[in-house]
Formats: sequence, structure tokens, C-alpha cells
Amino acid sequence: MGQHSVTKILQGDDDTLATEKLLPIVYEELRKIASIQLAHETPGQTLQPTALVHEVYIRLVGDEDIRWQNRGHFFAAAARSMRQILINRAKRKQTTKHGGGKQQVPLEDVLVTAETRPERILALDEALQRLELMDERKGKIVMLRYFAGLSVEETAKALDISPATVKREWQFSRTWLYTEMSKSAS
Repeated sequence: MGQHSVTKILQGDDDTLATEKLLPIVYEELRKIASIQLAHETPGQTLQPTALVHEVYIRLVGDEDIRWQNRGHFFAAAARSMRQILINRAKRKQTTKHGGGKQQVPLEDVLVTAETRPERILALDEALQRLELMDERKGKIVMLRYFAGLSVEETAKALDISPATVKREWQFSRTWLYTEMSKSAS
């Protein structure tokens, strides 16, 4: 099924039927987005793409107050939800109870440590919040490109702007975020 089918299901009146029809259609795309997100994580982390997709899907279809405008709206919300799940996990990992400040040592190879870096995710989130306050559209572009893994063309279509604008603002946003994150690291 194509983009129009997803939009039609999302805008349908029967929420129960829409939920049943939607998962098989969007599952692979959500899994791809989750895999992209988890590829940004450091090795040794325990969250798998399938678990992330299921958690995001439950959050999205469980909220009866949301009326989906279209496919782009749904996947933007999915990207935001994935971002929030990863931020919450990073914050939890930093707590003493969950080994914050300690290095994780995988059981299969005690000589190699997997450095967990939740502070990197939190620094990105803080910088992205500042970018969103400065320019909401640039924040949305980062969400769709980085967190949802959409192409320039898909992002342009989702935001109803030109691919050239997406490219220009994506380049600016990446540079700006890098600079902001470098400031907070020093």
C-alpha cells in the first residue's frame, strides 16, 4: 500500500479498524526508523529495533486524542516518540541506581568495554530544544532527517517545502547543533 492508503487509514472514522490495518503497513518503515535511531547508539545497548517499534506504536495508536493529518504527521510523531524514549533511557542510565558513571562490561568479552554515552543523547536533545525555540521548522527538519531517517525529498514532502530548502536548513542545523554540542562538552 502506498502513502495515500496510509493517510486514508489514519484519517478514517473507525479507530479500531484503523489500528488493525495500520500496523502491517507501517511496521517495516517504523522498524527502519528504529534501526537508524539505534545505529546512533553506542554498542552494547540493550534496546532492539523491534522493541522500540512496539513501544512507539503503542504510544501512537493508544492516544485517542490525536487525529492524524496524513502519513507525514504520523511518522513525524513516531520520530519524536522514538527520540523521547531514547532520551528517557539515557537519563535513566545516568542515575546511580542504573550504573551511571560506570562503564558497562559485556559478559561475552570482559577485555572489551562498551562505553555507554547517554550524555551525548542528552546534549543533542538540549541543543535540539534550543534550535526548535530559535526556528521550529529547522527543528522539524532535524527530527525527520535524523530521528526518522527520511530522505531530503521525503522531508520536503512531509513539511510541504522544497528539497532545496530542506538541504539548506539541514546543513545549517547540523552545523549549529555540532557547535552547540561542542560548547556543552567543554
